[in-house]
Amino acid sequence: MSDRMIEVLDEAESLRLISPGGIGRIAYQSRFGPAVIPVNYKLHGGAILFRTAEDSPLDEDLRTGIVDAEYQVAFEIDDFDVSAREGWSVLIQGAAHHVRPGLERESAERAGVEPWPGGKRELFVSIVPSRITGRRIVSVS
Repeated sequence: MSDRMIEVLDEAESLRLISPGGIGRIAYQSRFGPAVIPVNYKLHGGAILFRTAEDSPLDEDLRTGIVDAEYQVAFEIDDFDVSAREGWSVLIQGAAHHVRPGLERESAERAGVEPWPGGKRELFVSIVPSRITGRRIVSVS
């Protein structure tokens, strides 16, 4: 059986892996303690972009109540091949903010983020990375 090792990924490789979009998990401090929620995302303009419902628990938890203040979050995307026992994980840390009406909103709409759950999800949230790290588990022969 092959041994496995963890390979540290640079920022460019991490961004390449997450660039197709898909499903990631946002981690943040909610009103009730730490929370981790899966969302559909796109990498758009160097930021993670996802949609949620206005006045949802996620929307309310990410509001600071201070104009132009941003909420610090983590966002993780990964992909695994369980049978091969290989995979990768990318962690984005940075500030989340509600996308504003106008040009920023128009750009977000063109990104094509489509949430899987039904219902109205018209609020766009953007996470601007301040740190991007990644790791990959690979077989070593």
